[in-house]
Amino acid sequence: MRTCFTGVIKVWADAGYAGQLVDWATQALGLAVEIVRKLADQVGFQVMHRRWVVERTLSWITRCRRTVRDYERHPEHHAAMVQWAMVIVMTRRLVVLC
Repeated sequence: MRTCFTGVIKVWADAGYAGQLVDWATQALGLAVEIVRKLADQVGFQVMHRRWVVERTLSWITRCRRTVRDYERHPEHHAAMVQWAMVIVMTRRLVVLC
């Protein structure tokens, strides 16, 4: 990621990624990782700061049938399907703007 996207300096992550990932990302990649945690008194669903961006993007990706389940045998194939799903999302946006 660092070689392709040099402008990324901060990453938001789920609480499941807390721990060694934060230290590794800071030391190896020079990224600031901020863990987005659930509020202590939270009951049910509540929109959290910056977390909705990830949830929204994942819902856009899963609109394509092939990305809903893990049908692919190789991770590279699944990555290609996710990339195609985002290409579809972006081209639909371009069509709406034109």
